[in-house]
Order: sequence, then C-alpha cells, then structure tokens
Amino acid sequence: MIWLLIFFPITIGVEIFAPERHLLLFVASSLAILPFARWMGDATEHLAAHFGEGIGGLLNATFGNAAELIIALAALRAGLYDIVKASIAGSIIGNVLLVLGAAMLAGGIRYQEQHFNAVAARSQATMLLLAAIALILPACYQAAANGTGDLERLSVAISIVLLLAYLASLAFALITHRALFVGSHQPDEQKGQPSKAGPWRCWPERRWASPG
Repeated sequence: MIWLLIFFPITIGVEIFAPERHLLLFVASSLAILPFARWMGDATEHLAAHFGEGIGGLLNATFGNAAELIIALAALRAGLYDIVKASIAGSIIGNVLLVLGAAMLAGGIRYQEQHFNAVAARSQATMLLLAAIALILPACYQAAANGTGDLERLSVAISIVLLLAYLASLAFALITHRALFVGSHQPDEQKGQPSKAGPWRCWPERRWASPG
C-alpha cells in the first residue's frame, strides 16, 4: 500500500495547477490518505498490544476520527456547515454500525467466544450516551422555545461541556484509573477452544459468545 504515496505529490500538483478538476482532486486525495490511515491504524494496534485493549480502544476511537476532524475544521473555515453535519453523521453511523458490526462478524467467524474489557465498554457507552443527549438537547430546546431562544449560545456551551467530558475521560482512562483499562490477554490457542456455552449468551466475567 506504500506505493499509494505517489498520489500525495499528484494531489498537490492538481491543487496548484488544476484546482477546477474537483473529481480528480477528490480521487487523488482519497488514494493518498490510505497509507497514512494504515500507518495510524498499525501504530494504534501496537499501542493496544503494549498498554491493553481498553486503552487501545480509546486511542483507536481518538485517532480513528482524525480524518473527520480535519475535514470538519477545513469545512468550518470555508463556511460549509452542511458538510460538517454530514461528516459527523457519517462518522457516527460508520463507527457505531459498520465498524462494530464488522468486528462482531469477523470475530464470530473465527472464535466461539469473544472477550472484551467490561470497564472500557461501560465507560465508552456512557460517553456515547452523553454525546447523544448533547446532540438532541439543542433540537428539543429550539422546539420548546419556538425558535426564540439563543440556540447558538446553547450549542457553544454544550460543545464545551462535551470537550471537557472527553478530556476527563482521557484522564480517567490514561492516568487515574489506568489499571482498569489494561484488561486481560489470553493466548490464541486458548481463545480458539470451543466453549460449552450456548450461542449468543452474555456472561458477567466479560464474555460474549457467538455462534460457532
């Protein structure tokens, strides 16, 4: 995949000499970003193997959205607010449905049981619920106020709260309660052993069984 780096100078050349070729610029940029995304994913996997799956998942969620963050900042500077909304919606749908579903499917095909860090899952589920409430709250406020309230100020306040909550979650996972996110590792030969548990059963000791 490293050969795709050739599209990096091609993208710069198209941007300088043919900025009106929007489709060509989009295709070249999409191909040029693939090796960088691969390297970022590999680096996150190495960190997860060293620090544990809990911290690895947190880092993956953070750096995995770097592309959406860059697109959002560039679109905000250009005043393209609809693109920012579409990028956020696409990121949420892709991560919650596509990535989670593909991970469950791939893991269920190979292993009889899949293990996860329950503390990390609860923490990130709580953050997801908080984000969902924060996204719904401005719409509810606008409907209740009949469009007369200061929606912009409320949105800015909610964004600050979300940012502080995310920073607090980082401190919780990486500093104050780091041991809870380390998790446990088992050899592949133990993970691949068939289980006596029935299909699709949840266990308190952080097990999730899938059809074998």
